[in-house]
Order: sequence, then C-alpha cells, then structure tokens
Amino acid sequence: MVPTNELCTSEEDLQGQIQAQGPVEVQLLGAEAEDASTPLASFPPVSSSSAAVVVEILFKRALYVMTTELLEFLLLKYRTKEPIFQAEMLNMVLRDNQANFPVVFRKATQCLQLVFGLDVKEVDHREHIYIMVPTLGLTLNEMQRDGQSMPKAGLLLTALSMIVLAGGRICEEKIWGVLSRMGIFAGIEHCIYGEPKELLTQVWVQVGYLQYRQVPYSHPARYEFLWGPRAYAETSKQQVKDYLRRVNRRGPRFFSPQFAVM
Repeated sequence: MVPTNELCTSEEDLQGQIQAQGPVEVQLLGAEAEDASTPLASFPPVSSSSAAVVVEILFKRALYVMTTELLEFLLLKYRTKEPIFQAEMLNMVLRDNQANFPVVFRKATQCLQLVFGLDVKEVDHREHIYIMVPTLGLTLNEMQRDGQSMPKAGLLLTALSMIVLAGGRICEEKIWGVLSRMGIFAGIEHCIYGEPKELLTQVWVQVGYLQYRQVPYSHPARYEFLWGPRAYAETSKQQVKDYLRRVNRRGPRFFSPQFAVM
C-alpha cells in the first residue's frame, strides 16, 4: 500500500495507483462493505475480546448502511438538480445518528467523486448548503443527465487516469485487466455504467473524450486508448495527476500499487 503521508513527485511515482481491490462499493466504502456481508455466526464465541470485535463489526455495518442511505439521498438531489442542505441530511438520513455525520458524509462524497465523477461543493458556509459539480470539469454527466441514468463520469475519469499513468496511451488489454479487478467487465452490463465496452470504444469516442485506434503494425490487430480532443478541452493531464495525488493522500484503500502499466 502507498503510505498516506507520501506524495508522488514523478511520472514513475504515479504508476500503480489505479484501484484494483474488488467491486466498487467495497473499494470506496472500505471494510464496512465487507463486514456488512459477514454473518455474525462466523465470529468466535463471545468473550471480552471477541465481544469487542463484534461491537466493532456492528458499528462498521451501521456506518455502511448510513453511508449507503446518504449516497442514495445525494444522487436523488443530483437528479432533481436541487441544492443539498446539511440540515436535511441530518434530519432525513442520519436522524438519531447525527454524531456520525462527519465520517458518513466524507465516505459518501468520496464515493460520489470516484464512482460517479461528482464533487460536492459547499456554496453557503453559514447555512451549510452544497451543490454538485463535475470532477475536474468533465461535462459528461451533464450531457447524459436525463433524470434516470446514473452519472458515469467516474469510469471516464478512471480511463483518462490510466492513460496518463501509462505515458499517454494504453493498450486495451491493460484497461480491461484493471477494470475487471474493479468488477467491471467488457460485454457485461454493470449496475452503474451499463455496458462499459460500448462506452469506452464507441460512445466516448464519438463525443471526443477518447481515441480508440489500432496499434500500428500489430498482427493480429491490437487496440489502444488515448485522450480525445474533448478531454484536452475540459481538463489537463496535470489536473489528473493532481487529482490522483489528492485521492492517494486519503489512504491506501483507494489506490494501491497493483496496477503497473509499464
């Protein structure tokens, strides 16, 4: 794992930071997601030490449930284009668990950023009112904002990041190698992103976010991804590197050195 107190300072240091730990909800909500599916019967008989373990697991489960509920609330606000009031989050979602709001809010907003490509921005510091803005200025979510489909810019940002880490281009096999470890597979419908191969090789190519082309002189034919003109117009590779550094500072559960593109 990359230590949380280290900052990447070079192209090589950025290598290997794409997440590859499992399904997206486990990656982003952390151990609570795994513990939430662990039956209590699997734990040892109750003793003073095991009782403390059970209490910790129950607390993590509660955090996972609260984070999931808050995430659903925030996505509803995004679809309806309504501002987000902290008072609403406390009274409608957290209710009797308001003391846990800072942790739950942090986890939910991190998930919004990494999975959906949305940043939560406070616009009124006195009343604690928030709005959602696209991560790194990517307007993809606004393009497909029909009130029904899920925001998909998180997957696009992952692809753009991998291209940057690979030095400007990356072969298709490595893209799918990383995404498969995140629970995203070519040709298989994903609950958030739909059919990911269609997005990466057709939809986002047509709108200019990605280039998808045959590797020169490859026999049999192999394909690679590069940034498209729209990606250059809306963000920059330096902004993506800065974004990766910020995410890496949060802790190793988000980005681990299991991805090598060299």
